[in-house]
Amino acid sequence: MTSKRSTILAAAAAGALMLSGCGGSSGQQPAPSSGDTTAPATVVWSTWGSPSELKRYEDFNSKFKEKHPNITVKLQSVPSYSDFHAKLLAQLTSKTAPDVFYVGDDKIGQFVDSGALLNVTDVLKAPNAVAPYDAFNPATFGAATNDDGIFAAPNDVNPDALWYDKTALKDAGITDDPATLAAAGKWTTDTFLAMNAKLKAKGKTGTMFWNYWATHYGWISSQGGKAYDGDKFVANTDPKSVAAVDQLGKLFQDKTFVVADTLPSGAGADSVFISHKAGFFAQGRYTIGTLKEAGKPENYDIVDWPSPDGTPPSTGLAASYLAINAATKVPDAAKLFWSEYLSAEGQKIRLAGGGNAVPSIKGADDVVLDGYPEHAQTFLDMRDRGFVNYAAEARVPGLSTDIAEKKFLPLYQGKATAQETLDGVADLIAKAK
Repeated sequence: MTSKRSTILAAAAAGALMLSGCGGSSGQQPAPSSGDTTAPATVVWSTWGSPSELKRYEDFNSKFKEKHPNITVKLQSVPSYSDFHAKLLAQLTSKTAPDVFYVGDDKIGQFVDSGALLNVTDVLKAPNAVAPYDAFNPATFGAATNDDGIFAAPNDVNPDALWYDKTALKDAGITDDPATLAAAGKWTTDTFLAMNAKLKAKGKTGTMFWNYWATHYGWISSQGGKAYDGDKFVANTDPKSVAAVDQLGKLFQDKTFVVADTLPSGAGADSVFISHKAGFFAQGRYTIGTLKEAGKPENYDIVDWPSPDGTPPSTGLAASYLAINAATKVPDAAKLFWSEYLSAEGQKIRLAGGGNAVPSIKGADDVVLDGYPEHAQTFLDMRDRGFVNYAAEARVPGLSTDIAEKKFLPLYQGKATAQETLDGVADLIAKAK
């Protein structure tokens, strides 16, 4: 989740980038040749991350160097997500940017539109590609694509699975296991909400959600609605979408659902969940670390989102992207590094042993199926069915944040109706064009 202040700073830097240009060519380039014939080069790449994440990145660098001794790899890391993008935009403006870099899913559209990214279509679709396009869920490219081609690829994803606390469910008198119901095709919206009602009756929170695009659009999709038709926002005119948002709003208003962002400091969502005060929590694979540190991780498991008839739905995927600087002076080495980083082997190195995300590419699935949680396959199933933020929205800096904070939060607080909310979203989108 990015703060509004960070979004404003990033948007300001993006404006400078658009005015100054980025140099280099964004046209399609040939894919790296097979074999280790790359000329000596140094590839500088950059990302954000915690100390533990950075250790994994350095491990990848070392293995890449062993495989390609002609290429030196240097990592530029920035701890803060928002600071990372502000710095990167400034670097692109001054033509001092790294050769390869991460881009967040709420930033990727503006980077593509700026012309700063190399077109990687031919790299992904080359006959000898080590990270072939067909190995990705095409819905995960999102705003990284336009009519000219593909300009970045998801380096990993995080489905917002419904983590559930077996202890909290038992305390509420719930005897059915959600994952078992899902496997039998019986994980319906009515069943899920009946469990939430029992949790609330026992003084617990039913489900905690973060207030961002994947929550409201994921709920719309899971309940049979449609938020966008191509680049056109249609939820405000689609009866199923209006009904789904009305239902969602009422569940937040009566405190069955809770907006995790609004919980007080010292009693945040993680604390609520590990103290058995909530039954469900919509989060990604990174939750594993929190639960293991808290002890007794066996008390928790995951399940997909419910649907009216129990059919597994398509829901939102948080993602980050790996891109190549269009102005790189070492394009062959940069494309080789980029490809191997995204490859199944590369993603295994970064995500194995309790990594905090789900591989975006098929072939690395065993890192998720390492024994925890019990129904970890759900992460992979959600990846293969899911979608990233809609390109029309993700191309506009700060738009998704404004929609969440200015339109959906008032709904959750009982200050607006579903129709007013969705009409307001449509107005925001229209004004942003």
